[in-house]
Amino acid sequence: MSSTTRKHRDFVCEPMGEKPVFALAGVGEVLGKRLEEKGFHKAYVVFGQFLVLKKDEELFREWLKDTCGANSKQQGDCFGCLKEWCDAFL
Repeated sequence: MSSTTRKHRDFVCEPMGEKPVFALAGVGEVLGKRLEEKGFHKAYVVFGQFLVLKKDEELFREWLKDTCGANSKQQGDCFGCLKEWCDAFL
């Protein structure tokens, strides 16, 4: 099992609370630092952007690429993680 899969599972199995941005699947140290520099220091702040973009995968992926330089896999992992969390808790 890849660490992203485990990270994804760990993230979506419980409330988000105060989890750091690094807890999001697809967000490692480099992207996490870039997001923090832009003010996205917690997972819930990125989740807020996900909601502002109306849970639209294309818009969210584009935003993530523009904001922190996420590649296609990282974008997909992060979107999938937030979408599944949303489906489970909202």
